[in-house]
Amino acid sequence: MSNKNLIIIAGPTAIGKTALSITLAKYYHCPVVSADSRQFFKEMKIGTAKPTIEEMQGVTHYFIDSHSITDDYNAGKYETETITLLEKLFQTNEIIILSGGSGLYIDAICKGFDDLPEADSDIRNKINILSQQQGIKRLQELLKKLDKDYYNTVDLQNPQRISRALEVCLTTGIPYSVLRKGKKHVRNFTIIKIGLNTSRDILYERINKRVDEMMENGLLDEVKSLQAYKHLNALQTVGYKELFDFIDNKTDLKTAIELIKQNTRRFAKRQLTWFKKDEQMKWFQPHQVTDIIAYINNAIH
Repeated sequence: MSNKNLIIIAGPTAIGKTALSITLAKYYHCPVVSADSRQFFKEMKIGTAKPTIEEMQGVTHYFIDSHSITDDYNAGKYETETITLLEKLFQTNEIIILSGGSGLYIDAICKGFDDLPEADSDIRNKINILSQQQGIKRLQELLKKLDKDYYNTVDLQNPQRISRALEVCLTTGIPYSVLRKGKKHVRNFTIIKIGLNTSRDILYERINKRVDEMMENGLLDEVKSLQAYKHLNALQTVGYKELFDFIDNKTDLKTAIELIKQNTRRFAKRQLTWFKKDEQMKWFQPHQVTDIIAYINNAIH
């Protein structure tokens, strides 16, 4: 067994991944690498529930505020950058924690992706315009026509995933599912997967509370400051798109906040569906820190 160990902390939004990751990082004296596809973006602070300097408690974090919303960023690039980073970190650490709720980004590190072609910029712009003018439903219809296999497996409520698949289909003329063969890459470190979950009532209560706290902390002002960029993929996300609709007078503030809560709960459900397919994931309640440490210690020795 390798003496390099990557501990994955996965689970739905608001479950407590950040708190557990920091506790484990302090216990094992190791860094944390984020696998949250929205915490990368430095302009999105409040709506992504990014850990504060105080919450980080001196633990070194990577891939938080590492990119701009104007960057063209995807899971393939994340794989390349993170594997390079891990190789460097493993020179001085036997344990590293990878924490986040983005299943695709966690898979990028655990399994890897095939090399997919970069999209033609004109095609990307056309897809963005189509999304803005006709909405996600039109993108779904186009994907079904171009790549029915991927249409049947992708999260149809995720505009980034659909847009990326359409870019590849239209750039190459080949279905995304054909190019994405899913050949697993062999990693030179041991992967230990910890999944966090709790009862649905408790999780939903945590989500609702977090949204209220985000609003109190100034989420609306943050969204207003990003209005000029609302067409970007990074901002086609829960917590931002609902408040853009409020700013555009398409809904009232109370309705927008309720929609954020509802859409976040739906997002959490999709995250759990993704992670529960992974047979290597060992599930715990967020408070079972002692049991989690015992499980990890047993796995690495």
